[in-house]
Amino acid sequence: MKKIEISYQQHAVAGVIEALLLVALVAVIISTIQLIYIPEIMEQREADHMDDVENQFSYLKSVVDIQSTMQEDIPISSPITLGSKELPYFVTARAFGQLDIIDNTESHIDTDSFVDQPLTSIQLDAMNSYYIDQDLILEGGGLIIQQYDGETMRIAPSITWESQATTVYIEWILPELSSIAGKNSTGGFKNCYIRTNYSSTESKPTATNHVYIYTDFLDAWNNSLHVIFEEAIENDDISIQKWPVDTPEYVRIQGDAKNISVDITIVHIGAQIGPGTVLQ
Repeated sequence: MKKIEISYQQHAVAGVIEALLLVALVAVIISTIQLIYIPEIMEQREADHMDDVENQFSYLKSVVDIQSTMQEDIPISSPITLGSKELPYFVTARAFGQLDIIDNTESHIDTDSFVDQPLTSIQLDAMNSYYIDQDLILEGGGLIIQQYDGETMRIAPSITWESQATTVYIEWILPELSSIAGKNSTGGFKNCYIRTNYSSTESKPTATNHVYIYTDFLDAWNNSLHVIFEEAIENDDISIQKWPVDTPEYVRIQGDAKNISVDITIVHIGAQIGPGTVLQ
């Protein structure tokens, strides 16, 4: 009878185990990057995007201010980046934005000499996937930033004032936007352009008793006006507050120790999103 000997080789098994361990190590590293570092990278990416959009809205405000001052019919296009793309090779999500020109609005200004002056705006709703959602609003010549925990007026509207013997004289250059149907809204994550141009100027009758500002952003307007009129408020020349106190509906500006004289100049600005001719 022939004797059969069986021997076991451990080399092949060891190689398979090494390969499995390497695959497991790579999977752990990729998973760690995906779960820990990628969200941080994407959050910073979206935060940088919001900084860029704020700068773009600041540029847009400066363009509207220049057009309002020069009163020349020179169309200018301002870029707005709606969102940001995902990272390649990793599981990430895009950030989107919705951009609207709002000229049919319930926000308005009332005084003792006129009522229902529209407070138009350009608004970007940023829908971020990792960073906090924010809204940027160019309203009444001021730039507002809103998020879940509050709002602030980042750049004040074009309001100047001078206090004389018995009267505080206030001048407000107020842009009123008018858009075109089909060119007043867009969404996505790519770049778009807002084209604006000067149309005409209108002077409102002088207000001598009060100014009421009806807006969705009462805190932003109230705080900004307190900064603009800080000295006049400290001297009790005028008062500014959200009113009524219990259930605020508007921001009220009125004289106290002194009278007020408010001249509001309406500058009509044509605005549209995308290419084409801005209609008068």
